[in-house]
Amino acid sequence: MSIEDLVGEYNIIGSNQDAESFTYKGTLLLTLNSNQRIEAKWTINPDQEQYGTGFFKNNILVINFKYQGDDNQTYKGVVVYQCINRDILDGFWSEKHGNPLYLGEERCFRVKTNIAVKN
Repeated sequence: MSIEDLVGEYNIIGSNQDAESFTYKGTLLLTLNSNQRIEAKWTINPDQEQYGTGFFKNNILVINFKYQGDDNQTYKGVVVYQCINRDILDGFWSEKHGNPLYLGEERCFRVKTNIAVKN
């Protein structure tokens, strides 16, 4: 698998980094920048946006991310995805100020698009 295989949009299902493991849903958009690094944009529950940049090696994708919380503070963390195949990413994540006893979890499923071919 190559880094180009990961580019696209994914639906995500995840759980937070806490004892309650609150779940969330959203989307993840992966693109490549001019340095062949991943750029990521998450949209969670439908109005929280998170951004990150990362790298890919041996079917592992690592992304450093950040977002602005409801309290106007910037939160940062890292997510690690095992790339099961080009359509499924299985990951875990941690925020700098999150509960260190827990990891968040996230599973991503590629959004398939049907392209009609005209004759």
